[in-house]
Amino acid sequence: MEKAVADLQHEMASIRTGRASVSLLDGVKVDYYGTPTPINQIANLHVPEPSLITIQPWDNSQISAIEKAIRSAELGLNPGNDGKLIRVPIPPLTEERRKEFVKKLHHVAEDHRVAVRNVRRDANEHLKKLLKDKLISEDEERRALDDVQKMTDTNIGKLDSLMKAKEKEILEIK
Repeated sequence: MEKAVADLQHEMASIRTGRASVSLLDGVKVDYYGTPTPINQIANLHVPEPSLITIQPWDNSQISAIEKAIRSAELGLNPGNDGKLIRVPIPPLTEERRKEFVKKLHHVAEDHRVAVRNVRRDANEHLKKLLKDKLISEDEERRALDDVQKMTDTNIGKLDSLMKAKEKEILEIK
């Protein structure tokens, strides 16, 4: 269940808000000599100001491949370069775009809630099997089922609070 919470935090980092973050480019893979490679493994990424990401490739021959990868990643970003450095300006989000991101956030959060519930189901089935095999008493099973439900409620609460915080961040206009 804790892995589901951690995974949601990781996925939420790649959902855009109004400001620049190098995690926006986490999913971008560059064709590096025939191998799809994460952008952070072939270049230094920096955020010098809230609306700009700079990318400095270690191999300057890869500038055009990096630009192409960012454009084809469908992030709505338009990189430009000066021969040594790629600048990726982060445009301000429109109201419509913000609502799209919130919708995507709700979908991602629901997937993680389902993952938590699946863990609960598996734990409950395991407890029922232990009872059937007479390895635990009915009272122990009931207590354990209550504990599993409390953990489920706690973790779903964490997921919801993380989602609400991110939603507020997305809808906040700077």
